[in-house]
Order: sequence, then C-alpha cells, then structure tokens
Amino acid sequence: MALVGLGVSGGISAYKSVELVRLLQEQGHDVTVIMTRNATRFVGPLTFEALTGKPVAVDQFKVGVNTDIDHIALASTIDLLLVAPGTANVIGKFAHGIADDYLSSIYLATKAPVIVAPAMNTNMFSHPSVQHNLEILRHRGVIFVDPGEGYLACGWVGKGRLADSSAVLTAVSERLNKNLELAGRRILVTAGPTYEDLDPVRYLGNRSSGRMGFAVAAEAKGRGADVCLVTGPTKLEVPTGVDVTRVRSAAEMQHAVDTLVQKQSFDVVVMTAAVADYTFDEGPARTKMHKKDEELVLRLRRTTDILANLSAWRGRATYPLLIGFSAETGPALDRAQDKLKQKGVDLIVANDISESGAGFDVDTNVATLVSEDGIEPLSIRTKRELARSILDRVSLKLVDGGRSVPGRV
Repeated sequence: MALVGLGVSGGISAYKSVELVRLLQEQGHDVTVIMTRNATRFVGPLTFEALTGKPVAVDQFKVGVNTDIDHIALASTIDLLLVAPGTANVIGKFAHGIADDYLSSIYLATKAPVIVAPAMNTNMFSHPSVQHNLEILRHRGVIFVDPGEGYLACGWVGKGRLADSSAVLTAVSERLNKNLELAGRRILVTAGPTYEDLDPVRYLGNRSSGRMGFAVAAEAKGRGADVCLVTGPTKLEVPTGVDVTRVRSAAEMQHAVDTLVQKQSFDVVVMTAAVADYTFDEGPARTKMHKKDEELVLRLRRTTDILANLSAWRGRATYPLLIGFSAETGPALDRAQDKLKQKGVDLIVANDISESGAGFDVDTNVATLVSEDGIEPLSIRTKRELARSILDRVSLKLVDGGRSVPGRV
C-alpha cells in the first residue's frame, strides 16, 4: 500500500524493529530501513536487508551513495517516516535541525508524515529538555506513539519502554488512511518501453526505464486505489499490491490494455509507457538475419495509437479519465496542446527530455500539466513527486466529476 521508511536509532529496543518490519509487510507496505550508527550496535543491517530485500541506509558519505544524492531521493520517495525506537538523541536532533547522519538528514528533507515511537530511560523521558523537544516536534506535526510503562532494560520501572507493535501499527494505519482519497477507485497504468523484434537477436526499442509509470502505480496504490500495471520490458520491482501484466511489443500492450478496460471498470487510465510508433512491416524473422554486402532496407508500419483508441472507445462518456504523456526533444507545450485536442483526453503530461534532470532513465523529471483547465508548469522533482502532482490533479477531476463510486463506462 505504501512505502514506509523505518528509522532505527541506538537503543536496546532496536531489536523490536525487526518485528515491526514484518508486521508492516503483512499489512501490504514496502519497508526501507534507515539506521543510525549506534543502532547497528544492537541489530545488524544484514537482518533488515534480508527481511526487506532492500539495502539498509546507514552512511550517507559511503562511496557511491552520493551519485544520486540517496538521502534526498529516499526522502522524496517514502510515504511515511516511522522512527522506532526514537532515542532522546534523535528526538533532539529532529527538534533542532541537526542533520549529521542519514536518519536526521532524511527527516529534514522529507515532506512525508513522520511518526516517532520514543524509547528511553524513564528519567530521560521526563527530563524538561526531552519534553520540550517533544513539544517542538508535536507543534510541527510529528505524531508520537507514547512509550509504555513497566520494567526497563536499565532495571528501572517506569514510563519509557517502546510502545507495543500494535499501537505503532495503529498509528501508521490511521495516518496513512488520511491519504486514501482514491480508495475504491480502479486505475490502469502503462509503463516502460516496447520492443519491436526484427529477429531473435535484434529489436527496435527506446530508452524508457519504466520509472515514471512505476512511480504513478506506487503512488496510486499508496492512496488506496486498486492498480493494474501493464509494463514493457523493465528490471524495476513491481510495487506491493499492484497487479502486473508484462508485455514486450506495442501490439501486446494494446491487446493487454484493450482486454483490461473491456473486462474491468476503470476510473483512470494513465498511459506513461513509451509505446513504439512503428513496427516492422513483415514482423520478426524466425531466425537471425545475417549481414550481407548490400544495404539492408527495412519497411516500417504504424502501430495502433492506444490512447487515441481508448478515447474513441470512451466516446462521450466521462470515465475513465484518460491521462497521456508527451515526450519531446525541445519545447513540448504546443505538441501537448495538439495531442490534448486530437486524442480527446483529459490531461497531457508534457516534458522536454533534452532538458537537464528530465527524460528517460533518471530519477527526476521536469513537466507541464496540460488540460482544459489550464497549464501548470512543474519544476524539477523526483518522479514519485511528479506522480503525486499528477494524481493530485486526477483526484480533483474525480471529485469534480461527481462520481462517488466506480461504475462501468
């Protein structure tokens, strides 16, 4: 349902975070773990890596990490930051803007909601400086899961032990449920490239990585939607809870999309896939084509415009909303406005792939949202953040359309 960043700081109750990972996964969430150096004294990063299947973030200055500014990328991607246990030290850093490690840097950089489950000695927890820091963070919107009372690892009895996992999970669910405005909606997303085979060895393709479409699928799922993803060849991990259909060619993608929209009732179709405009006229050769002295001339024919076909199939109906993408090597606005009218869709996401920080196989994008409601330029941002902007617009259109529950077109 959502990508949860689990921050683990250096306290004895760090071992309980291992259970939290599994419980969050059982609720359908993806989990990525960020550890302080002191946390690794209690639990090894390998434990969390084995459970999550993802690298554990510990050292923001590790060689190779800063090629993509990982702590910023992760801060932009997570749907929620959960810190359990939260030590007095980490709480103090958060309150006073100190960013001297991976976890505190992510806290300052993320716009995702933050939940902290404090755990420490009872006198530490009641100390005026700690209580003052807690109040500062509450004022900023941080949600706290109060520690429980009982026997502490230090031998004292009092308030300070990490809250029960059930209480932490309840806080996570309640906070994430506030963002489930797409619950009950069905969304179809296409992603990645298509490959048009020439023979068993060669193909005509493009540079799309699928990251934009996967980001849209993950964001829609995180907002409560039922998501179907049709993807061309890509090595990306499918977001948890998303139904996936894998295809290779433009014809296979068209067939998959047509089959899904005719069998199921979708509220929204988001066509992020970079579908080939042309394929080989005679289809792929059954055996490898060997080179010859003379020139090789290949005849290409147009593929079906999947988005235009969907618009024609929808006719004058309101749903599903149709969202298209327009990637250009130069100013993209005029072309996007033409596509909006010619294809009869509700929104075009236009971008110039030659612009720095935009285009294929990078984590960021720069785009302009074009619809009958107007033009909205969006500055450079991660693809997950762009997905949020797109789905914010989609959510508004669904509300304006007045349809409260999904129904067939």
